[in-house]
Amino acid sequence: MEIVDYIIADDQTLVRRVLSGDDCAFEYLFNRYREAISRLFAQRLGGAPNSATEADDLLQETFIKVYVNLPRYSPNYTFGQWLYTIARNTFIDHVRRRSTDLPIDDQFAMPASSAPTPEESVINLQQRTQIEAYLSLLAPRYRRLFELRFLDELTYEEIAEKLSLPLGTVKTGIHRMREQMCRLIRENDR
Repeated sequence: MEIVDYIIADDQTLVRRVLSGDDCAFEYLFNRYREAISRLFAQRLGGAPNSATEADDLLQETFIKVYVNLPRYSPNYTFGQWLYTIARNTFIDHVRRRSTDLPIDDQFAMPASSAPTPEESVINLQQRTQIEAYLSLLAPRYRRLFELRFLDELTYEEIAEKLSLPLGTVKTGIHRMREQMCRLIRENDR
């Protein structure tokens, strides 16, 4: 595809291109929605300390989830609605992890039941298996950061304390780990 074709392509076309192995199409989807989702997170974080870093982390986490779950996307919904739902759920998970009193309005209210259906449980197991395979390809230091951040759900500060590392080193390491995970996912989903 020519660059202009990516620019004028609708979301559904770009999704189909990504699912057929065109990583460039995902980049255009990302660029199309990045600012709106970043603004959403920035508004929800309300200018709290480190909110810019948190918003960037949430943005990356959201788009990793989008990429991993893209085969589950249903064209019955607009891509923007689907992406927004993932972003909203990512934010809710973030608030839970932080256990703080951040204001959450009604549009971020939790559904009545969050128990997964049997189908969702199978899909979650398959995704965990995929992620474990990707983790085995990471350098040990990045694998450890992934485990502490996403499995143990520790904050950056807690990770820095646990590993006796400067906070900046932890943030840089997690950023690089995310980049490697994204690259591994793109390379292995072709």
